Amino acid sequence: MSSIVVGRHTQELRRLWGWVLGMGGVLAVLGAVAIVDSVAASIVSIVFFGWLLVFVGIIGIVHTLRHRKSGHFALHLLDTVFALVIGIMLLLNSLAGLLVLTLLLAIYFIVAGVYRIGFALTMHGTGSGWTLLGGIITLLLGILVWAHWPMAALWIIGLFIGINLLITGLSQIMLALTLRRTAVEPV
Repeated sequence: MSSIVVGRHTQELRRLWGWVLGMGGVLAVLGAVAIVDSVAASIVSIVFFGWLLVFVGIIGIVHTLRHRKSGHFALHLLDTVFALVIGIMLLLNSLAGLLVLTLLLAIYFIVAGVYRIGFALTMHGTGSGWTLLGGIITLLLGILVWAHWPMAALWIIGLFIGINLLITGLSQIMLALTLRRTAVEPV
């Protein structure tokens, strides 16, 4: 049955290969723009995140107040107020938000890199070399971000978002071209 479901999804994607190609192109262009102007991309991303938290906080407060009898009212209210306050703080001082987020990113990469290296060293068999390489690269990224903090805060988030958008866009383009090629070939 799962092959039938996969087959249906593949057929649907084959028919929509042009949309997948267009989306990939847009993502790749946005990624390239974010890489070129990573400072602006960093600021836009932190402002977007701030507004997202503000909306989540407002909606959460309304929801919590409407359902205050459902239990854990104080915890739900605290959670949503916290989201609202952090969102407002990010909007009022985006630079401080970038500083904190970049520091957290450096710490995450360092911890994740050490974990992946340790995991790779305990693995036996296929893939341990790739896991080790990924861990080393992640650790080095964390060390580089940490070493260039706080100046890295101005551009690193935007650069990472740009790289992610570019890679995602290029992979969507390649998927679309593959779908187009296989759409004309018999299945």
